[in-house]
Amino acid sequence: MAWTNKQISTLLVVAVTSFMGTFLISSINIALPAIEKTFSLDAIGLSWVITSFLLATAMFLLPVGKWGDASGNAKLYKIGLIIFTFASFLCAIAPNGTWLIVARFLQGIGSAFSNTTGQAILVSSFPQKNRGQVIGISVASVYTGLALGPFIGGIITQHIGWHALFHIAAVLGVVATVIAFLFLAKDKPDRAAISKTDWKGTVVFMIGLSSLVYGSSLIPSVTGWLLLFAGISLLVTFWFMENRISFPMFDTKLFTHNRLFAFSNIAALINYTATFAIIFFLSLYLQKIQGLSPQQAGTIIIAQPLMMAIFSPVVGKLSDRIQPRYFATLGMAMCSLGLGALAFLSAQTPVWFIVTILIWVGLGFAFFSSPNMNTIMSSVDRSRYGQASGTAASMRVFGQIVSMTIVTLFFAVLFNGKAVDAVGNNVFLKAMKWGFVTFSLISLVGIYFSFTRGNVERETH
Repeated sequence: MAWTNKQISTLLVVAVTSFMGTFLISSINIALPAIEKTFSLDAIGLSWVITSFLLATAMFLLPVGKWGDASGNAKLYKIGLIIFTFASFLCAIAPNGTWLIVARFLQGIGSAFSNTTGQAILVSSFPQKNRGQVIGISVASVYTGLALGPFIGGIITQHIGWHALFHIAAVLGVVATVIAFLFLAKDKPDRAAISKTDWKGTVVFMIGLSSLVYGSSLIPSVTGWLLLFAGISLLVTFWFMENRISFPMFDTKLFTHNRLFAFSNIAALINYTATFAIIFFLSLYLQKIQGLSPQQAGTIIIAQPLMMAIFSPVVGKLSDRIQPRYFATLGMAMCSLGLGALAFLSAQTPVWFIVTILIWVGLGFAFFSSPNMNTIMSSVDRSRYGQASGTAASMRVFGQIVSMTIVTLFFAVLFNGKAVDAVGNNVFLKAMKWGFVTFSLISLVGIYFSFTRGNVERETH
């Protein structure tokens, strides 16, 4: 059966906005050394340019998933695009590091609104037999953004300046907003569901997550450890609160009563924890240790997301016919090996070796991502698509936050408050080595969850 014009336009809208978000993330990674010099940021401050965006996204993904099921996914999707576009403009005119970090936080809120509801809108617009294929296309647009970000971002940073990246994001945001208002139909809110919103749980979750992430950046100070402990305690309290109420913001039963859903989300959390910091580390490594320009560094880093963009739709379509867990397990194993290889990088490592590893890891991620998302969305009924999408997106961002937290911890312990540019090459290489060793070991655990999750039940008609 051919796709309708409404289905095609919906896929187009979600694909464009998916591209927009990841293009910005990956291009900013390449611009980090330039941002560091512009605002004289130390290593911890520099990491917050990335972490503030992730923290805001993580704080709002779960609530938005629930709100989307109640008040309408299309409505929240459009609101998210408006916030993202406005915040991108604020980032572009940032006069100092604090302004940039705060604007990035606001940008993360907009991203949470559009990313969570986007997947729910997409999945509800297509039958199950096409789900893997359209998710694959959506994921491919994500990785196309990741692929073009380092290359184009490197050129723009080198020849125009990093502020221009946010100007481009603002323009893309305007285009995506116009497309969304033209093509996305209005959906009817569920008034009863809105009145049952779990505001207490939402507040506890947000404060707990903020304390955890901010506290980790202050370690080894006493304040850092206290905030870290308080954050963990609040998140544990949040779990028990959600387990006891009738209309939770976070449905714990999806994890305790649905093995397929639970293990697939845990696998996603592990995979993103292990792989997110690759581009962050390599952007700094290629420019600081190898002495490459932003444009040259971006040209090398493009190898990983390019593989993701090319192969995600293919593997996504295959996962509609073959059980997704086999692809996901292979992908996780490939990522584990690639991360282990990255731990051996030195000042003398040839470029071809780095590119080979990135191609390998990119293929591994392509094998994992689309089938895993297909499994998550196929493990729940239609009424929970918003929650499932929000939870899956939360696992991605939680993983990214944990990944950056691990990087920040190594920076805090080894750099003594210095900027990346100010520490010796041997100190930076040591931090990167132990970072990749840690990520490789974490990824190995994910193989278990990928393989033992169980099979997706297929429709027989």
